[in-house]
Amino acid sequence: MNIKQDIIQRANHIFYVVIALALCIVVRLVSVQYFKKDLKGRFYSSRVEETLIRRDTIPAMRGNIYANDGSLLATSLPTYVVGLDPTMAKPEYFAKKIDSLALLLSRIYRDRSANDYREDIVAARNHKRRYLLLNRRRVTFKERQEMLKWPFFRSSAKVAARGGVLRPYYERYHPYGQMAERTIGNLNAKTNRGLIGLEASFQPALAGKNAVGLVEVLSGGIRKPVEDGPDMTPEPGMDLYTTIDVNYQDMAESALRSALEKYNAAKGCVIVMEVATGEIRAMANLTKQGDGYVENFNHALADRTDPGSTFKLATMMALMEEKAISLDQMVATGNGSATYNGLGIHDASRAGHGTITARQVFEKSSNVGTHLLMRSYFYRRPDLYCQYLRQFHLTKPTGIHMKGEAIPVVRNPDMKGWSKVSLTSMSYGYEMQITPLQMLAFYNAVANDGHWVRPVIVKQIKLANEIIEDNKPYIAPEPICSPATIRKAQQLLRGVVEHGTAKHINNPYYAIAGKTGTAQKIVNGKYQVGKYYTSFIGYFPADNPKYSMITVVDSPQGDNIDLLYAGAVAAPVFKTVADRIVAYDYRIHAPIRSRTSQPGSTTGIIAGYADDLHTIGSTLNITNEPSTEGWVESTSGGRWKSRPTRTDQVPDVRGLTLRDALFLLENRGFRVSVEGRGKVKDQSVSPGIGIEKTAGKSITLTLG
Repeated sequence: MNIKQDIIQRANHIFYVVIALALCIVVRLVSVQYFKKDLKGRFYSSRVEETLIRRDTIPAMRGNIYANDGSLLATSLPTYVVGLDPTMAKPEYFAKKIDSLALLLSRIYRDRSANDYREDIVAARNHKRRYLLLNRRRVTFKERQEMLKWPFFRSSAKVAARGGVLRPYYERYHPYGQMAERTIGNLNAKTNRGLIGLEASFQPALAGKNAVGLVEVLSGGIRKPVEDGPDMTPEPGMDLYTTIDVNYQDMAESALRSALEKYNAAKGCVIVMEVATGEIRAMANLTKQGDGYVENFNHALADRTDPGSTFKLATMMALMEEKAISLDQMVATGNGSATYNGLGIHDASRAGHGTITARQVFEKSSNVGTHLLMRSYFYRRPDLYCQYLRQFHLTKPTGIHMKGEAIPVVRNPDMKGWSKVSLTSMSYGYEMQITPLQMLAFYNAVANDGHWVRPVIVKQIKLANEIIEDNKPYIAPEPICSPATIRKAQQLLRGVVEHGTAKHINNPYYAIAGKTGTAQKIVNGKYQVGKYYTSFIGYFPADNPKYSMITVVDSPQGDNIDLLYAGAVAAPVFKTVADRIVAYDYRIHAPIRSRTSQPGSTTGIIAGYADDLHTIGSTLNITNEPSTEGWVESTSGGRWKSRPTRTDQVPDVRGLTLRDALFLLENRGFRVSVEGRGKVKDQSVSPGIGIEKTAGKSITLTLG
């Protein structure tokens, strides 16, 4: 055997010895880890699990989302995992307080006896377990506040909590349920990041800053911070203060839902915006799902479609800016049908409108008349028409501070697909894709005397009381057109409601200005008769516009096609919402001059509750208010005096409003029936009779 072979043989022996030693070590590790027990009978594997140290993230509390009146639209409610380090307390404290803790745990959870809880805690302490999960059910914030008074959880400036651990977890909660759900948005269940709506649009601001630090992973996957330093304290998210008014939102959603259900429509939306500031007061979006309607897509922001006849306002304004037409000039629309380069053009009226003025072309929404007016000027200058559309802010997104706004598609001669009839179709609202919000912003500019305002839905971002971001109204530096054109456009919109396709929503109490739009739906590349996208866009009060609004009802169904146009479907939704807003917003009404009024005469109030009368007096600048509290009535001398309302007697409800009378009588067990209208004039059961003689009986109120 030579030297080389001897070296190889020795190397092989050493290799086999190393392998054998490695195998012995592995076997020993497995034996200790999974089969050996310590002096207390615990497997070492469980001890390794109990003492695993790792980096962990403690989520920050997400910021709140508020309505414009300060009410909560979305908030994070904390729940808490309850645990205990049974080794922390000193023996004398543990022995003295363990029974109290066990009893309190059994009372709050109601799943086990106090003795069961006591045995578990004592066993954990005996085995020197550093953490014991007391119950898998998380406790609420209210329960947590109570637990902070318990033994082991109680702490003070001098004494720290003796082992009690309350770890927070945050769950998103919407106090108003599904109201404005798609606008507010929701979170990704896995990542806890904003998924849609405002939650996604303002994710960085709302999320705050998570804390990252070392934690001890205990049995059951429970994590306990190793140290409670500043790095383990998360920074809470900022709060959003939106422009949404919950009352207007409720008005919009209820009116929209009623219309969708009535016509079994596919979807719809309503946007209410303040004219001067662009602040959105309501944004309702409903889509048919099963037998009901849900908010699962933001049609107002992202649903592009042919706007239909609402786009005729842009056409008329472009013509008026060029002084190409006079509103009093005559237009021969004939029988309501025409053909241009092979394109059939039809009016909704089967009989046509004959020869009418340019003003009536708009009021009656004549497609043929619009085509003829355009043909007289812009067909030779399509670039100029498209330039006006850019000037009207119709070719770009509004720039609202919210993710998901679709980019409008408005054709021009340089685009692929432009044809000899593109300008014709565009003039009355086809061959384009525009969202409801973008169309509303255009109409809002007309209401705002030509000044285009960017829609805004988040007014401020705050950290506690500090304003981090303040979104002031953005008004475009240049008006969209001349003052003369704006005045004429406003007249046209008034005419639609007073004489035209929306005359059914005209009313004597306040003026509405707006335009109907009925666009045929495209199915397999062809426009379908009877399949409509209906909308109404306008503003109110027309004399001094405060709010602009768009209402959309998509694909209404019915046997009579003539009753599926926008004037019959979308316009009534507009009026319903507008009526409620006008009734609600007293600032729209003509002011009442400050004066001294006599009760029972100027105010018309004979009796009432003093707090309510104080509110009415301060709101309407009426100085003669009651000086007493509780229920009061007027006297012939123009003063107020107390009206006794003993709980053991039938109250005197004469002179009260029906609401107040019902409050007093029904709380005393009466079944109330009513005759007439107005305030209570008489009652069938005389006041002052003992309740025990009349309880459960009926009483009739005569109003007058």
